[in-house]
Amino acid sequence: MITIKKKIGVPKYKQIINSIEDAILSGALRKGDQLPSVNSVRDDFKLSRDTVLMAFNELKNRGIIQSIVGKGYYVVSEDVSVVQKIFLLFDELNAFKEDLYNSFLENLGENIQVDIYFHHFNETIFSKLINDNTGDYNYYIIMPANLKNTNRFIKALPKDKVYILDQVHDDLIEYPAIYQNFEKSIYDNLNDARLLIKNYRKMILVFSEDKQPIAIQNGFKDFCEKNSISYEIINDLKNKSLEKGELYLMPDDRSLLTLIKKMKTAKLILKEDIGAISFNDTLLKEIVEGGITTISTDFNAMGKRLAEMIIGKEQVKIENPHRLIIRNSL
Repeated sequence: MITIKKKIGVPKYKQIINSIEDAILSGALRKGDQLPSVNSVRDDFKLSRDTVLMAFNELKNRGIIQSIVGKGYYVVSEDVSVVQKIFLLFDELNAFKEDLYNSFLENLGENIQVDIYFHHFNETIFSKLINDNTGDYNYYIIMPANLKNTNRFIKALPKDKVYILDQVHDDLIEYPAIYQNFEKSIYDNLNDARLLIKNYRKMILVFSEDKQPIAIQNGFKDFCEKNSISYEIINDLKNKSLEKGELYLMPDDRSLLTLIKKMKTAKLILKEDIGAISFNDTLLKEIVEGGITTISTDFNAMGKRLAEMIIGKEQVKIENPHRLIIRNSL
């Protein structure tokens, strides 16, 4: 099954990989079959244990074989065309993250498998997903969201294989990342719209500490205080009675829909009576109520740049820019 030849210019660990791939393609090895043990391959070909493990680990990272403690290695996939596997951990799925994900896939190239997981802002789920998949992937892309001290889980992964997405907390500063500078983007984009904002008597930020970056709140407060704008921060719109002259800044889409529903019930007019600025632009926000003003990063660009970082093995930190799109709601 495994053949090793000397002086052919192919590293021995690579010859082990090629032999196993050939055995799978020929049908000599099938899904569920056990491989020879690391020690038997080492002894048969007078190799170092590290050489054999290097070959087995590469096959494991590609999802072709799997190790079972106390038993050995088994074939779990016959698709040897997969050259890399990527672990992608999001907080949750929504329209703009779907854009990011699709752009990432489109720019990766062929024969790369991406497995997507969600932690739903739950530390237990976050740690379990990382622990359960340590050593099974070539790269790990992690969106920590608002979870704190996540490096105590992430540090179990190979440092040069980890990329941080969207938020970079202080304990993750050592990792390459593509991220949003929420505090700066909120302040700068609100400042660009300040003449329109001053048509309203009060700004209200709908902010959930469990899911939203605290930097959003910081940028919002800084803008309002420096421009002498009356403001309020609320958790949700559930028990809020709308009043004319209020401008709402909403990081999540549910709040936007709730606002529109409440406006219709109160017979208030968007832009004239109530202003609205939403986060994260989508096709729906171009259309609904004649268009919703947004502050948004370019998620397609973020996905494309992330793919380039993976392909080029870039160990850098990149800030993805935001822009203000003024529409009918302001």
